[in-house]
Amino acid sequence: MSYTNNITSDFSQDLICLANKLLKVRTKLDDKYVREEPMIRGPKFLVRLRSHMVFENTPVKIVCTVEGFPMPVVKCNKLLPPVLLSLSCYLFFAPASMLPKIHYTKIHITFLDTFGPVFATEGESATLSATMTLEPNLANLQPEAQWYRDDTRLFDSKWVKIETGRGFSKLTLPNLYKDDEGLYTLRMVTKGGTAEHSAFVSVADGPPPVPAAPGAPMDIEIHDANRDYVIVSWKPPNTTTEGPILGYFVDKCEVGTENWTQCNDHPIKICKYPVSGLFEGHSFYFRVRAVNSHGISKPSRMSDPITAMDPTEFERLHGKPPGVPSGINASETDRTYVVLSWKAPAYTSRAPMWYYIEKCMADSGAWQRVNTQVPIRSPRYAVFDLAEGKQYKFRVLSANIYGTSEPSEPTGPIQTQELKGVPSAPGQVIATRETDTSVLIQWAPPKEPNNLIGYYIDQCVQGSKNWTSANHKPHKNTRFVVSGLTTGETYVFRVQAINELGLSDESQESAPLTVKAALSHTVLTATPSAPYDIALLYCDGHSMILNWKKPLRSGGAKIKEYYVDKRRSGTTMWREVHIPPFTERVYKVENLTEGAVYQFHVYAANLAGLGPASKHSEDFTCDPWTMPEPGPAYDLTFCEVRDNSLVVEWQKPVYTGSGPITGYHVEYAKKGTANWITANEKAASHRFLKVTGLEVGTTYVFRVRAVNAAGVGMASMASDPVTAKAVAGSQEVSCVVDEKSGDIVLSFESCQINEGSKFIWKKDYKEITDFSKGVVIKSEGTHSKLIFKNPDKEDFGTYSVSVTNTEGVSSSYTISNEELAKMLALSYDIRHPVIPLKSELAYKILERGRMRFWLQAEEISSNVTYKFFANNKELSGPNKMGHDVATGIIEFIMDHFTEENEGTYTCQITDGGGKAQSSLVLIGDAFKAALAEADFQRREYIRVKEGPHFSEFLSLQIGDDCSVTLVCKVANLKKESVFHWFREDTEIIPDVKPDLGSGVCKLPIKEFSLKTAGIYKATISDDRGKDMSQINISGKVFDDAINKLSQLAGASAAELVINCTATGIQLQFDASAVMWLIVFSLIDSQVVEPVEKDKGKYSIVITDPENSHKRTLDLSGDGQYFQYFPSLISFPSEPIPLFIDNSVVGGLPDVVTIMEKKTLSLTCTVCGDPKPQVSWLKNGSEVEPDDQYVVSLDQGRFASLTIKGVSMEDSGRYTMIVQNKYGGESVDIVVSVYRHGEKIPEAKPTLTPKTIIPPKLPIEIPQPKTQPAPSAAPSTPSPAAPKAALGRGVKSPTPSRRK
Repeated sequence: MSYTNNITSDFSQDLICLANKLLKVRTKLDDKYVREEPMIRGPKFLVRLRSHMVFENTPVKIVCTVEGFPMPVVKCNKLLPPVLLSLSCYLFFAPASMLPKIHYTKIHITFLDTFGPVFATEGESATLSATMTLEPNLANLQPEAQWYRDDTRLFDSKWVKIETGRGFSKLTLPNLYKDDEGLYTLRMVTKGGTAEHSAFVSVADGPPPVPAAPGAPMDIEIHDANRDYVIVSWKPPNTTTEGPILGYFVDKCEVGTENWTQCNDHPIKICKYPVSGLFEGHSFYFRVRAVNSHGISKPSRMSDPITAMDPTEFERLHGKPPGVPSGINASETDRTYVVLSWKAPAYTSRAPMWYYIEKCMADSGAWQRVNTQVPIRSPRYAVFDLAEGKQYKFRVLSANIYGTSEPSEPTGPIQTQELKGVPSAPGQVIATRETDTSVLIQWAPPKEPNNLIGYYIDQCVQGSKNWTSANHKPHKNTRFVVSGLTTGETYVFRVQAINELGLSDESQESAPLTVKAALSHTVLTATPSAPYDIALLYCDGHSMILNWKKPLRSGGAKIKEYYVDKRRSGTTMWREVHIPPFTERVYKVENLTEGAVYQFHVYAANLAGLGPASKHSEDFTCDPWTMPEPGPAYDLTFCEVRDNSLVVEWQKPVYTGSGPITGYHVEYAKKGTANWITANEKAASHRFLKVTGLEVGTTYVFRVRAVNAAGVGMASMASDPVTAKAVAGSQEVSCVVDEKSGDIVLSFESCQINEGSKFIWKKDYKEITDFSKGVVIKSEGTHSKLIFKNPDKEDFGTYSVSVTNTEGVSSSYTISNEELAKMLALSYDIRHPVIPLKSELAYKILERGRMRFWLQAEEISSNVTYKFFANNKELSGPNKMGHDVATGIIEFIMDHFTEENEGTYTCQITDGGGKAQSSLVLIGDAFKAALAEADFQRREYIRVKEGPHFSEFLSLQIGDDCSVTLVCKVANLKKESVFHWFREDTEIIPDVKPDLGSGVCKLPIKEFSLKTAGIYKATISDDRGKDMSQINISGKVFDDAINKLSQLAGASAAELVINCTATGIQLQFDASAVMWLIVFSLIDSQVVEPVEKDKGKYSIVITDPENSHKRTLDLSGDGQYFQYFPSLISFPSEPIPLFIDNSVVGGLPDVVTIMEKKTLSLTCTVCGDPKPQVSWLKNGSEVEPDDQYVVSLDQGRFASLTIKGVSMEDSGRYTMIVQNKYGGESVDIVVSVYRHGEKIPEAKPTLTPKTIIPPKLPIEIPQPKTQPAPSAAPSTPSPAAPKAALGRGVKSPTPSRRK
């Protein structure tokens, strides 16, 4: 028993010692953290098992204490000798409750430099890096840097490079693809928690191989890799600006080579494709290209390598046919294929084993083998070429060289998927502000997802149609943060859903949203920082006026109150100097003790609470200020900071000294130096100054001294440091005169804008608060305008604008007196414009005798107004006035224009600020002419509208053939209408009735002369009424007709010819169709024999208003004509031909134009004694008479050539030759034949002179009958005509001479 007691006592003491140790350890652990890193410790016995000696059948507890991390597993092994087998053993393990609780070290991680959103293009590289501070920063206790893309952790690979060190981590994407797009997150992981930072990386499509080709597909994945095939899937690209996708090509490349081969011959339309025909045991890469109507995209990022082999290997033993496969099921179904898998039978043979698959429709028993040519070696296979939406059954057979097994149990009905098309459009899109460069987009999922893959989000600036993609990789969630937006710009958004078949329709556009930072309840959680730089502005011995600078940080809310405390220098007790707070930064502290020295400090407060106290001021002695110079200025501020200049502003001193302040000096020094430079030698009279000549990038401090008559006063407290460097992107104020309103407008575009930013406009650096004179400030987004609605000559000066809550964005513009005068003049011209007129006020008489007054302006708007006045009385009737904006015409229609409407007409126009006026005077003859015309038009309207009438009145026409015809036109006829001709009220019955069907009536006047002159009338009538037209052919009308006839006759008149008759000598010529005939009686009208006194030159003169035509014939006796007078006298009863030489008297034109198949007759008059012979030539060749060509000579005078049914071959030059023994002549005529329907060729006569054929000498002169008659024939034969050389002519029959 004593032995047992000793054991129990020792065991109790050990437990007490263990408990004390545990208590000490627990106390120490409560005071400090243990190391955070994983406490990996091997198992260790703190209190080991001790040997015990006990009595048989007595229970015993064996106790030990262990430690270790992770918590060790304790096992108890009973290794006692057989005599102790009945001993009950217990193990007591000190649980965690007895061990101290583990506390991990709290490591505070603060990010210093972080990565922001990245917008890149495929093929580029991107680097995301972040630096941070660790507290505590222990070398052996560094946090783990983990990088994620869309919650998927990234590791070092070919596409991602991660570098992490002490206090930094960097991720590099060396070759960007759209697969790399997503939200990247850096997580710094410690046992005590994590710190993370995220930003979005956007990867846009790179330049396509051909314009408008689609972007590359992305996210290539490999499924079901077997020795026979693999299935490749991918995600389609976005097609916001490209055409729709027509299909895809899949390429493969064996690992170790660079030979890419195309797997499919035709583009496939779904984003999944099985690739078969792989080499077992070989590894392959895969990639995909998209196709549209413009071309093929760049290839996608290639997949990871995949090996074509079975996922499992079975022992192959030769022997009998294999067993029956089992467990066949469909692991994947699609529209046109099903992936089957099954359990291989137990197989011990070494012979290779393969499988056959059979299928049948679910409602039939007709089994069809699927793989007849390709053996399947894997217990998994994809059956293709199935019908959409149909039910099938499948079964599998195993086979080897020894035979084929029984078919497996068929599957149940397996239905292929039915094509449902692309997803429906997403629902309502809601945009919410997030930051000043990003927006949160949320939307409702499509009602018909149809195997939805993700979404594409598009963005567009409001008012434009330039949609751009916010993401280039399908986004799976219905929330997305669009980054990289322009602050202050307004955007709209839309969303498209996508599946393997393509993109859905676009959703409805979101409501427009202006990008700016969202308001947050956390904005006002911070109190302001402390004010600083407390300055003394004035002291009178009982009070002090203090000023201080506002806190650098407002805490996110406006500072509403300040509090001031004071204390005596050398004491520690601060006392409030006022109970109610105040808002200004100038405060008068009263009830001070003269001569005492005080210190002050200031608190600032906002809605979040009271901020810290400022640093106490310097010692201020409460002595009254009596110096004559001014006190210090205060509140120095800066604006318009540029690289070499800035503008400084200040407030005037509270203490002015012995006299008024006359100016200010501005001094500046480089930061950290005491070398103060005076910027202006001459004191500035205003409280602002532009300081120039600064060094770019240098930091300066400024101070101001006021000046009065006594001298220069105290310097102000030095300003905050300011660096001479312009804000990036800063712009200047512009000044223009609005071209429409005439307002003077100052405009400014801010390069920065933030939440709560405001535009502050100043004149001469004093804020503009008086808007009573028509000054208007309009601000929208980043743009602000200062508009002078009523500018005047007092508006010159310097106008400045600053933008709050920015980095000092500001600018100014100075309007000088001269510039203001020019702008005022331009403004007046714009506001009081004169509308230019193309045409002044005029009139036009319309049908019914209505009067239209009109004018035309250069340009009018739809808001134009106008008034018409007659003799200063406004003309009314809005329906009678009108205008046309396109042409600028303004008109007024007056229905009744009478004698009472004589006077002056005026039109006044007003269009915006422009005015115009035009007048028309209708008085006297001008009015009478207009009134007469109006009356005529009124009568004409009634006449034309009610019955038959003349559409063209009677007129006299002279034809080219000197014919004279009366012509008129009639209209509005019917069958019963009757037409009559009258001359001097006597009806004329024409040979041909008027052609009322054509509406043209003609009356030829034969032998036009004074006998045919007079008043001609024409009437048209029926039961509806009667109309008449008349013309007076006398006076000027007759003279004009005669002149026209004279002109035609004179132009075509031939030379005078002589014709001897029994009654005398006739002189005649042919003038076209008019034959002028003059008969001369040589003695008197009764004497038929010419005498000597009738010799001389005879002339006829034909005149018209333009020309005169004279023809002359010499009968003076020197010529050959009067040599025959004795014969004429001796033989008065015998008409002897006068012409001994041959001549063509008339009738042949120079050019003849005739239609094909007509008959042409060329006729002329010839004479000669002896009777001449006539011959005809065509193009120099003789004309042979036949049925078509007929040659004749009638009465020895009229020679003719008739061509019947002329053809194109009859065109040419025809020559008529007339000759006798005394000579002859030849004449050329050009004949031109044209076909029916062709344009009549223009007749161009050629002036071919007559050819004279000289006579054979000597010439025999006939003798009178009283003398012996000359021999009947000459002693010598007559010579041949010289013209014979032109060709042998056809002689016309010569009639015998009349005896």
